[in-house]
Amino acid sequence: MILFIKLFLAHLIGDFLLQPKKWVIHKEAKKIASKYLYIHVLLHFALTILLLWNVDYWKLALLIAVSHYLIDLSKLYAGHLFKLKSTPFFIDQMLHILVLYVCAYYTDLAAHTISLFSQLDWALVTAIVFVTFPAAIIMGKLLEGMSDQIELDHRSLPNAGKYIGIIERLFVLAFIILGRWEAIGLLITAKSVFRFNDLKERNSRKLTEYILIGTLLSFGMAIVTGIIYTQIK
Repeated sequence: MILFIKLFLAHLIGDFLLQPKKWVIHKEAKKIASKYLYIHVLLHFALTILLLWNVDYWKLALLIAVSHYLIDLSKLYAGHLFKLKSTPFFIDQMLHILVLYVCAYYTDLAAHTISLFSQLDWALVTAIVFVTFPAAIIMGKLLEGMSDQIELDHRSLPNAGKYIGIIERLFVLAFIILGRWEAIGLLITAKSVFRFNDLKERNSRKLTEYILIGTLLSFGMAIVTGIIYTQIK
């Protein structure tokens, strides 16, 4: 585990702390001809050796550096194929982490991977998945009749309400699992404060009732999910 942690730390330092924005812009513009692409790869090689503090790992560091180069190069040339610029970024990061995982556990990769999956808390995984998009879809169906009576706010970000609800339910689930019920009250208070000005400006009783019902329903689903998880755990 310590080997993977050190490799991951080297990756974080090289990809985020020691990569200026001008390097990223230059790489996107020049691609394979960018000098910063090669400096970036050499930096990852050096960081890996430095954090492992053992030159015997030079082959491992070289493998990581070469794979980093190929993955970054693929992202530079395939980035235009994606509608969102964030998509190739996340794919890039997942591939880098996968390489680090393989390098860290190459001696018993299959056994370690099987062990990880066998140790997963599947009840927790199910609870987390449920409070995200499934709960959002269920809430949409339950509030469908009411939402038709609410005037849409075109100034809002697309799907902002859905993602706010997902995040708040994940927080509620985490607080219940940790036994911090008081934190749920603080979360409700914080959301009420942020919503107060919007409701005051709109001065719509229907909107206020709709948001209140949606909030209570969202928190309620997360709380019930958390209680069920703690009872079966």
